[in-house]
Amino acid sequence: MQDLPLKGLRVIDYSHFLAGPYVGRCLAAMGAEVIKVERPGLGDAGRQHAHVIDEQQSGYFLQLNMGKQGVSVNMKDPRGQAFMHKLCDSADVFIENYRPGALDKLGLGYAELSARNPKLVYCSISAYGHTGPDSHRAGFGLIAEAKSGIMQMVGVPGEAPPLLRISLGDMYTGIHAVAAINAALLGRVRSGKGQHIDMALYDTLMSMHEYAVQCYTLSGGKVVPEQTGHDMPTSTLYGVFRARDGDLVIAAQVDDAWKRFAAMLEAHGAPAGFGADARFHSLTGRNTHREEILAIVKAWVAQRSVAEVLALLDGIDVPSAKVQRIDEVIHDPQIQARGMVLEQQHPRYGTLKLANLPFRFSDCDTTAPMQQVAPDMGQHNAPIARSLGYSEADIAAMQAEGVLFAK
Repeated sequence: MQDLPLKGLRVIDYSHFLAGPYVGRCLAAMGAEVIKVERPGLGDAGRQHAHVIDEQQSGYFLQLNMGKQGVSVNMKDPRGQAFMHKLCDSADVFIENYRPGALDKLGLGYAELSARNPKLVYCSISAYGHTGPDSHRAGFGLIAEAKSGIMQMVGVPGEAPPLLRISLGDMYTGIHAVAAINAALLGRVRSGKGQHIDMALYDTLMSMHEYAVQCYTLSGGKVVPEQTGHDMPTSTLYGVFRARDGDLVIAAQVDDAWKRFAAMLEAHGAPAGFGADARFHSLTGRNTHREEILAIVKAWVAQRSVAEVLALLDGIDVPSAKVQRIDEVIHDPQIQARGMVLEQQHPRYGTLKLANLPFRFSDCDTTAPMQQVAPDMGQHNAPIARSLGYSEADIAAMQAEGVLFAK
C-alpha cells in the first residue's frame, strides 16, 4: 500500500459554512494535515446548523470537518496575528471563503502570505470571484443557483422554481477547488512557486450548463430552455414517472434502449403498434411526438408498482431507478457495499454515521484518515503551537489570555 497522495502537506482551513470546509475535508481524506482555524467564541458559523445534538454539537460541522485538527485564534491580538503568520509560513495550502479583501485587513491576504511563503497555494472561494463588477457583493450558493439560470429551468411551468435542497453551488465549487489546488501543487513541483486560485460559485455553476448555453448561442438566441416539469423535452424519453406506490425515473432516450422499452410496453398492455411505430425510432421523432409518448408511458406506469416497473426495465436493460428517500439511500445495499456511510466513534456521542467521500485509490486506504472526528473548538491549540516552536510557557500564557481560545 502507498501513502495517501497528499501525506506530508499542511493545509490551513480558514473557512466557514460549506464550500471551504468541504475542500478541507477532501484534502484531509487524501492524506493532508488539515488545520481548521476558527474565531474565538462562536467559531465557524456552521456549528449552528442542523442537525444539532444536545443543543451544542452540529452534525453539519461534524460532516464537513472530520479529519482535521482545530485551533481558535484571536486575530485582534498581535500575538494571534503572529501565530497565524507562523502557521501559514509552515503551510502548503491556505483555504478561505470570505468576501474579497476581508482577509487583507487581518494580514492574511494572498499578497502578504505569499510574500512570506512563496510556495503557498492560496485558494479563495467567493460568490462572484475577486474580479468583475459584482466581486464586492456577498452571496451564498442559493444566490449563485438563481443567477446561473439553473434554478429557472427546474420545476413545473407556471410555478416558482423549487429550492434545490442540496447546496449545488457550494459543493460543485468546492470539488473544483480541490482539483485546482492539486493542479497548483503539481505545478509547484516544476516552478517552485505557489499561486492564488480564485474560485467563484457563480462561475462554476455557469460552467455546469451542458446544453443550455449552446442551445441559446447556436440558435441565435431563439432557444431559451424553460421549466418542463418532470421530463427532458430534448431527450425523450428521460424523466420522472409516478407508479401506484411511488415515483421512479426512466432513461430510454437512446434509440436502441427506446426500441426495447417500447416493445416491452406493447407486450405488457400499451396500445398495439406502439413498439413498431417508426415515428418514435429517432430522437427527433420522439421529441416531436413527446406529448403522445408521455401520455402512453404515464398511463402504463401508473397502473403498476415501482417494483414491477423496475423489474421489467431491468429485464430489458433500460436504465431506471426508484426515487428514494434518504432513509432508503442509507440502507441501499450498493451504498453499503461502497462504504458511502462512514461510521466514526465520537468520544461523547458514540457511533456517528455520516456521508463518506467518493474517492477510491487502488493502492491507498482512503478510510483511515477520516476516522478522526471533527475537532472541538481550539482542541489542538497546544500541539499546533508546539509544532511552530512555541514554548510551554508561551502556550500557557496565550491560552490564559485568550489569544488561543478553547471551548
